[in-house]
Amino acid sequence: MRKYTKDHEWALVEADIAMVGISEHAVEELGDITFIEAPEIGATLSKGDSAGFVESVKAASDIYAPLSGEVTEVNTRLENEPEIVNTEPLGEGWIYKMKLSDIGELDDLMSEEDYQKFLSTL
Repeated sequence: MRKYTKDHEWALVEADIAMVGISEHAVEELGDITFIEAPEIGATLSKGDSAGFVESVKAASDIYAPLSGEVTEVNTRLENEPEIVNTEPLGEGWIYKMKLSDIGELDDLMSEEDYQKFLSTL
């Protein structure tokens, strides 16, 4: 199940590994993405830490860690093809994977339905 933050990141968790990216809403707000800086493999992130950033034709924005853990993989395709995030933010446009240190933090994130309700209040 995919979970969301109020900062428009998502986490898709399988066992204790989370795949992290930015939401379709974030992509729409940013416009065409031109550069993505992912965290370093091996970096230890706490929930809410800056984990990298996204640059677009409109703005630059930090990417925040939706959960705590250690970065295990980054999507190296984004180095040369950041535009993948524009077309597939919930799929091939994932940014990094992390091994979770506190699976209980998932309870603090929003379901798809709750995230859509949150978006309607913006």
